[in-house]
This record gives sequence, C-alpha cells and structure tokens, in this order.
Amino acid sequence: MPGPALVVGLGNPGSEYAETRHNVGFRVVELLAARAGGGRFSKHKSNADVLEGRLAGRKVVLAKPRTYMNVSGGPVAGLLRYFSVPATELVVVHDDLDLGFGVIRLKQGGGEGGHNGLRSISQSAGTRDYLRVRFGIGRPPGRQDPADFVLKRFSGAEHKELEFAVDLAADAAEALLSDGLEPTQNRFHALSG
Repeated sequence: MPGPALVVGLGNPGSEYAETRHNVGFRVVELLAARAGGGRFSKHKSNADVLEGRLAGRKVVLAKPRTYMNVSGGPVAGLLRYFSVPATELVVVHDDLDLGFGVIRLKQGGGEGGHNGLRSISQSAGTRDYLRVRFGIGRPPGRQDPADFVLKRFSGAEHKELEFAVDLAADAAEALLSDGLEPTQNRFHALSG
C-alpha cells in the first residue's frame, strides 16, 4: 500500500483573494476535500490548512498554505517532512498564464515558467521533481501587467465555465494519484484543448 500523497493547492490567504485567478489551486483542493468525505481544513503547525482523507483509494493530505503565494515553499516543505511524503508524491495545483482559460495540463518536474509559488516550492523542497496540475487562466489582455491580471476575478464568460474546469482539474489530480502521470496526461490533455 503506497504511503500518503500530498496535494497542495496554491493561492493567497484572505477573502480579498478568494475569487481571483491566482487562487484557483485553492478551489480545486477544496473540491477534492469535499470528495474525500468533507470535513474541515484545520490549521497545521507548518503554516498551512490541512485535511487528511482518502482519494482514489489512497491516503491523502490536502493542503492550502497560509502564506502568500510567493512564499508557499516553507509550508509545503514542512508538510513533506511532517507527513514523510517524498517529493515525487507531491501534487501541486496552480494557475498557469501560459495556458488558455480552462486548459488542464499535467507534468512532473521541469521549470517553473515564471511562477513564483512554484519557484518557492522547488527551492524549499530542494527539487523540481514533483507533479503539477496546471490550470490555464489565459494571458492578460493588451499590456496589462501579469501580476495584476492574476489577482483579478474571472470574467463573466469565464465564470460560466469555471466550475466545469475546476471539476476537470480535480478529476485530473485524482487520476494522477490512482493511475500515474502518463495515462493521466493521455486522458486529460485530450479533454481540455
């Protein structure tokens, strides 16, 4: 029986950020928590909100760092140590500017693509060799600064599709846990653009 997996959704704490593009990782992990039997996230000494449960036949630790996105690495590294999870069993769900809205892509390792939350995790965990569920949020319109764009709410048109895309990302995270990377890529890359 494999040990626990750690599934981390990235976002910023506080109600002012709850509906923003940057917090889509939190939304996906909250949906996974509902699928894992509900319950409430509780504060963990690693500076994250945590819920332990079962998904895809496995024990999982679902987490939302309580720090700002750019310093997510400390809480994630602390959770890896506390729960004795190897980095290869870490799944990070995050927003991605380089993918069209609602496009879901999965990968293991590689660069951070300018994503400061991923950079912080890679530095703190001492490796880039973890799984990622990339949730496309699209590029900013015109000359809008990407840093401003990620902190904006989804448009009305996007909002109509958001629930479906969050559901698909949660499905992909569960499939990663049960089926591994390559079969999950083959299935979900074809489903979302």
